[in-house]
Amino acid sequence: MRADVIRIYKSVHTWTGIVSGMALFIAFYAGALTVFKEPLRRWSTPPAAAVQPVPLDDVQPLVVQALAGTPAAARGAVVRLEGGQAIPRVEWQVRDPQAGDHDESATRHYAATLGADGRVQVSEQRPSRLVEFIDVLHRVVGLPVDSDPNRWIMGVICVLYSVALVSGVVVLLPSLVKDFFALRVGKNLKRMWLDAHNVVGIVSLPFHLVMALSAVVFAYHDQIYALQDRAIHQGRWAQTFAPQAKPGAAPPPRNPADMLAPTQLVRIVQQAAPGFEPTGLQYAQVTGPRATVRVWGHNPQAVSPRAAGGFAALDPYSGKVLSADYLTGAQSTPNLFISSFFALHMASFGGLAVWWLYFLLGLAGAWLFYGGNLLWVETRRKARRGDAAMPAQRRDTVLMAAATVGVCVGCVAGLSLTLAAAKWLPGRVQDLAAWHVGIYYAVFFASVAWAFWRGAARAAVPLLWLAAACTAAIPLSTLLGWLLPGTGAWAEGGALLGVDATALAGVLALAWMARATARRVRHGPADSVWSVHQAAPFGGRMAPERRRPTIDPRAQE
Repeated sequence: MRADVIRIYKSVHTWTGIVSGMALFIAFYAGALTVFKEPLRRWSTPPAAAVQPVPLDDVQPLVVQALAGTPAAARGAVVRLEGGQAIPRVEWQVRDPQAGDHDESATRHYAATLGADGRVQVSEQRPSRLVEFIDVLHRVVGLPVDSDPNRWIMGVICVLYSVALVSGVVVLLPSLVKDFFALRVGKNLKRMWLDAHNVVGIVSLPFHLVMALSAVVFAYHDQIYALQDRAIHQGRWAQTFAPQAKPGAAPPPRNPADMLAPTQLVRIVQQAAPGFEPTGLQYAQVTGPRATVRVWGHNPQAVSPRAAGGFAALDPYSGKVLSADYLTGAQSTPNLFISSFFALHMASFGGLAVWWLYFLLGLAGAWLFYGGNLLWVETRRKARRGDAAMPAQRRDTVLMAAATVGVCVGCVAGLSLTLAAAKWLPGRVQDLAAWHVGIYYAVFFASVAWAFWRGAARAAVPLLWLAAACTAAIPLSTLLGWLLPGTGAWAEGGALLGVDATALAGVLALAWMARATARRVRHGPADSVWSVHQAAPFGGRMAPERRRPTIDPRAQE
């Protein structure tokens, strides 16, 4: 391939990667955590909020009374299932109709349980929404609200991401065979980072292509459906699925006491899809003529159309299957094709082994964007030659270095600290969701401000140690829950120790990065942006120069 063409693709790869890199770091790091969404939810749920499961049919009296006596619950409520049993609690939400579509503060959460006297007791819940907040960061590349404009911004970033992937492959093609497994470890740190960047990028290329293309579809699915409706259905698609009003008097309200028991509903679905494992019952409009219940669940041997699994829609009174289009293990070929696209993005297939693979690929992707920015900065530094005066680095490289350190490390520290806070906030604050958001953004913006004030070199090491300390707070909170009962922290279940063990591994990795960065800052080339001898973009003085004649900056080129 011609050298001038390679240069064009290299420039495209560099600039599309730079523009989207930091946002994609947040998306991939938060996305890696959301792979284990349910373990994180259980780890961050206090024992007082946990309810012991009961046999499936034992929850039927609660369901009947709650749906019959509470109109809001009758419009839509959920009963969670666990291990073939039911959690004896009916949950629903009430939303302010005047609020915006994505204003979480306008949604009030309620739960109904049976008291000792057999009567329904309704209480307002204040869930932490911690896992949902991390998922929002993942879905809208670090922006605080999952709104249409933010999703469109995410879509633009993912388009740039796709261009960066394709152009990167084109750039690497001429030397792919020679350099694919090359990892030249030595004094030339830039070459070593570039080799590692290329290897990780090529090995995980299929994963990144799936993430990029599916994310673009997620961002613009409403526009895609509208275009399809206009081009194929002449604008009548929505009318096809709209309920048709029937003439005559409205039918009398239906009595939830006539609904089928949970075991009957589950049995109907399992007959349609052998191997189906139920996880929840979602009732909707149960007192009206169009009553439905969605039986949600997983099938370990099949592809799930959603991250939460798949479902079959039934009439809760007759048991008639209204829709099996999204039923795990019983989908038609066209629906399975579409579901596979979603499943590849959300890791809703293959079980634990695939989850760990996606978790590691997510972390590797975050490192890819972080390392790509560092390579851009190091490539554009002005090198000192011989005894010449220390060159002033370009302002754009200094600012990019500070932004990369502040955004990426600040994201890690903020997420770790808000995770650790999940053990301490319940029972102490009213609005758990607001506290989790506030803790994350306080750490994040403080880290960014510190990086710009001190400069990349002087800010990187303290921020990495901060991230390590915040991550260490996760297992320490669990440990304190064991050692000091009543402090507010807790620890339950050996399976949940995986969260703490993973956090400990993260602490070790961050501590190693902090020590390696400290060596680079002190003993690396003095003309590098990553040297303590360079001035900060805003504030901070440049440290006095110390001559080290044994180090030749040109050896680091």
